[in-house]
Amino acid sequence: MSTSTGHTSAIRASKVIGTSVYNTSGEKIGKVEDVVLDKQSNNIMFAVVGFGGFLGMNEKFHPLPWSTLDYQKQHEGYVVNVTKQQLEAAPADEIDQLTRSDGSTMRDEVYDYYKAPRYWQ
Repeated sequence: MSTSTGHTSAIRASKVIGTSVYNTSGEKIGKVEDVVLDKQSNNIMFAVVGFGGFLGMNEKFHPLPWSTLDYQKQHEGYVVNVTKQQLEAAPADEIDQLTRSDGSTMRDEVYDYYKAPRYWQ
């Protein structure tokens, strides 16, 4: 089955992790570090995008609602309608902290910040 953009609806997490993320101006803003799954609803809770830092130090990890990522073949990566400034101000934490409280606290905060439709309601 294909998505609205013509891509298949199934993708392995191993193909997503490590994929570059760009803003709509074509600037690379990070890469997908992980994908967090919602075991209760069988949905993707959010993608974790690594942003900033140098040699793995001071990197920020930003959860982005899965629906905000649009894979574009010409970039060989995901494009999000988010500026670097918006991403810098967005909710972020250490990668291990994103799933505390079953991830629901961060999920709610992130979906509110990006005004993304909630898959769980």
